[in-house]
Amino acid sequence: MSTITSTSIAPAETAQATRLWPTAVVAGLAASAATTALAAVSHAAGASLEVSGEMIPLLGFAQLTFIFSMVGLLIALGVRRWAGNPRQVWVRSTVVLTALSLIPDVLADASSATKITLMATHVLAAAIVIPAVAAKFARS
Repeated sequence: MSTITSTSIAPAETAQATRLWPTAVVAGLAASAATTALAAVSHAAGASLEVSGEMIPLLGFAQLTFIFSMVGLLIALGVRRWAGNPRQVWVRSTVVLTALSLIPDVLADASSATKITLMATHVLAAAIVIPAVAAKFARS
C-alpha cells in the first residue's frame, strides 16, 4: 500500500476565502458609490473639494475607496489565515487604520468644509466595509 500526501489548500479554507471576496467587493462598490454621493452632495452644498489648489474629481472618490477596500480584503485574508480571533483583529485593526486615515485630512491644505467632507468619506466607507467583512468572520 502507498500513501499519497497532498500539500494543497484544504477545501474548507478555499470555501472561506471565496466567500470573503464577494462580500468585500460588494461592500467596496457600495462604499465607493456612497462616498462619491457624499462628496457630490458636499460639493453641491459649497465644499470646494480642492486640496492644495487641485480639485479632487468625483470619480477619484470612487476609485480610491474601491482600491483601499481591496487592500482591506487582502488584510482580511491575512487576518483570517493568521489571527487566533480574526473578527476581533479585523475590527480593531481597521478601526485604527480608519482613525489614522483621518490624519492627512486634518493636515491637508484645504478648507474646513473640504476637510470635513474628506473625513466623512473615510468614516462612511469604513462604516460600510468593516461590518460587512466582520460578519463573514462570524459565520466562518
